[in-house]
Amino acid sequence: MTADVTDLMKKLVSLCKRRGYVFQSGEIYGGLQSSWDYGPLGVELKKNIETSWWNFMVSTRPDVVGMDSAIITHPDVWKASGHLKNFHDPMVDCLKCKGRFRQDHVEGDSCPNCGGKLTEPRDFGLMFKTQMGALEDDSATVYLRPETCQSIFVNFKNIVTATRQKLPFGIAQTGKAFRNEITARNFVFRSREFEQMEMEFFCIPEEAEKWFEYWLNERMQWYSELGIKSDNIRTRKHDDSELAHYASSCLDIEYTFPFATGGWGELEGIANRTDFDLKAHIEESGQDLSYLDQINNKKIVPFVIETSGGIGRTMLAVLLDAYREEEIEGRERIVLGLHRNLAPIKAAVLPLSKKLSENALEVFNLIRPHFPVQFDETGSIGKRYRRMDEAGTPFCITYDFDSLEDKSVTIRERDSLDQIRIPVETLVETLKNLMDSGWPAAK
Repeated sequence: MTADVTDLMKKLVSLCKRRGYVFQSGEIYGGLQSSWDYGPLGVELKKNIETSWWNFMVSTRPDVVGMDSAIITHPDVWKASGHLKNFHDPMVDCLKCKGRFRQDHVEGDSCPNCGGKLTEPRDFGLMFKTQMGALEDDSATVYLRPETCQSIFVNFKNIVTATRQKLPFGIAQTGKAFRNEITARNFVFRSREFEQMEMEFFCIPEEAEKWFEYWLNERMQWYSELGIKSDNIRTRKHDDSELAHYASSCLDIEYTFPFATGGWGELEGIANRTDFDLKAHIEESGQDLSYLDQINNKKIVPFVIETSGGIGRTMLAVLLDAYREEEIEGRERIVLGLHRNLAPIKAAVLPLSKKLSENALEVFNLIRPHFPVQFDETGSIGKRYRRMDEAGTPFCITYDFDSLEDKSVTIRERDSLDQIRIPVETLVETLKNLMDSGWPAAK
């Protein structure tokens, strides 16, 4: 990692703490490694990303339905899926500094930290174990789910019966997953507790590759709508040696994460999982999870196209993409140029003087039922603008002494710094138009 990259990540992590996006979990006790708490702005950004994904993938489509499964499910699910047998990473330890690494992340037999000798590799299980019930023995062992998709597969028949969906169709869900990673690092990029956004699209085998290409294009379109710059995102097809045991083809959507090897890191995976998962659960459970193709009057086991991304990684990409430092009239400002649909705070009401706070609060209360809005009367107007720029707030509304007479306010746009003055009575309508269409000067 270069000094510039280290500096950028330090600046972003500092901003996330300062503005209430992300805190280290248990910080007052020294912090828990790779565990993160999302603050007031962070939880809003996460919610906005998840809502955008859900609207794009489910709510606006007739061919995708949703579900929300339990974090702890029957342990035989993980036996059938192959996780209990195969979900391990090779781990090595440094005999000198006691560092711990994945073997496939280390070149040679020397420690990347101190040059010390490494131990022989050994398997490290990635699933979190716990016990369910009064007994604490092997019969009570259950697991925190390492992915959300398996619950979709085991509920396939239930959802077909309940919704009467016809092939092709998808099942989507978002939720927590847990992996006991050996080396979880790089802020929220890789953590042991994370949130997935997954969709499994079931189709007849002959059409699988067509739908693979379709969903690749759809997912790229979504990232574009989040405002991520096209130069910072790409696709990379997996070589045969990289393919998971369940996939016939796989492709990663990658982002220019500054710490990633080679400059690119996985943002989302799109895979043709074939019929592997449904057949595995049919064999293990003895239940019929096939689909009756009424047109040809025969049962088939559908192929599955999977789109699988993480809310944390998407949030990190959005923040990195939006972060910038610039100089305006000799003064530096830090800006999060978040897309207005993702911004946790849509607008801030700023009285020019505390003497105007009572009147400005009326404007604040006018907007509050319609948008997430903040009221800030502390410090100079310049400092308050800077705070909102750092938080990613697209619009600042200034109530000044002229507002007492003309019943108007000034809207300042975050990126262009352009301003317009409008009557208070049209403020809500104007903000709605700005949220829908963007700043007038940008048209």
